[in-house]
Amino acid sequence: MTVGTNGGLYAATICPMHEDGSLDLASLERHFTEVLADDGQAGLLLNGHAGEGIHLARSEQAEVVRIARSVAPGRRILAAVSSENTRFAAQDATAALEAGADAVMVFAPFSWALGADPRSIVDHHKGIAEMTGAPVYLFQGSVGAGRTAYAPDVLRQLLEIDAVVGIKEGSWETKSYETTRRIARELRPDVAVMASGDEHLFTCFTIGSDGSAVSLSAILPELISALDRNVREGRMEDALEIHSALFDFAALVYRAPGHLAAARLKACLHELGRISNPACRRPTPQIDQAELSALMNALRPCLNLIP
Repeated sequence: MTVGTNGGLYAATICPMHEDGSLDLASLERHFTEVLADDGQAGLLLNGHAGEGIHLARSEQAEVVRIARSVAPGRRILAAVSSENTRFAAQDATAALEAGADAVMVFAPFSWALGADPRSIVDHHKGIAEMTGAPVYLFQGSVGAGRTAYAPDVLRQLLEIDAVVGIKEGSWETKSYETTRRIARELRPDVAVMASGDEHLFTCFTIGSDGSAVSLSAILPELISALDRNVREGRMEDALEIHSALFDFAALVYRAPGHLAAARLKACLHELGRISNPACRRPTPQIDQAELSALMNALRPCLNLIP
């Protein structure tokens, strides 16, 4: 079940680059086209953690959106903003909206992991909503990531912002996922709560979800769609088989250090011939051959399950 047009399955895409760090626009267009070949994807989440948005200039973030919009005229595009400063985040969001994004997803500034006053958290989101006039998605961070995981009282205040239409729920912990979902259902039943703990999608889909927004869909969109469909239609054995394979692969992609997840996904996509280069921008290193071999060994059983 999805809440209006705000839920659904969204692929959190990567951003291909050349060896010198410049954007590989041809690979980017091909990446979007291949992901959206899966009819189950409602749209794309751009410039998030997987898309290395924090490493992109505002003009580059907007260019990513423009290319996505040209490839996906009928799909919904969510543009992530990650700036530490509210006005800068709103300016990034405005540029993305002008380039064709439908809504903004506000990622918590990384500094909040060290501590953030709840007033700052609420004001940051409220300011972006007011300055852009756009629909806003929250990003509920991992329970282990400090104040980027919003406490229930903060989440309640955030849901008082009329512009909020959805939540990318990345608690990575079942109890916290259900707490977020229950609060949203109580206060704002119109808000889509979308599962985003990649290893735990099966559990979240079973509890109830309005879709997902995960970077696993950047490489396995058909399998995420199949998992969602099997759970919704009660084919639990088939869903568990997909979950088991996804769990093993995701555990390697998102293991510590977590900032290498994008590099790991790029390495796999390059190995599959889907992008021209696995490069990330400095200081993110490329994945070595031993780690790539382990990733590919875990990925192959997932590829074999694609319908």
